[in-house]
Amino acid sequence: MLNTLSRSRFRSSFKLDDKDLVYIDRVGLEKIELHARDFITNKLAPAKPRNDGKQTPFKGHPIFKAQHATATCCRSCFKKWYKIPKGRELSPKEIDRALNVVMGWVMKQLESRSQE
Repeated sequence: MLNTLSRSRFRSSFKLDDKDLVYIDRVGLEKIELHARDFITNKLAPAKPRNDGKQTPFKGHPIFKAQHATATCCRSCFKKWYKIPKGRELSPKEIDRALNVVMGWVMKQLESRSQE
């Protein structure tokens, strides 16, 4: 999925910056993954998320960038890219799938930054 998303000009425009890397280094990947699971569970997984389409800011947390990069930012993007319909709660398996894609993107970003 990450390869497909990387072909989108919009999705591929998101990158972790130095501030994000410092934050990840400070809190650790386990905490970042907990944040990602929390954001996905509370802001993406409900059948009718509050402020759907506007619930994920573009900055303020590395996971927000990851969600935009992986189309897990709102139910419309999730439907378009993952073919999961709006209007029903995401299953635990679908939440895990979104989490795996988000964390895969974060790891890929960390790897590419470490090679610079």
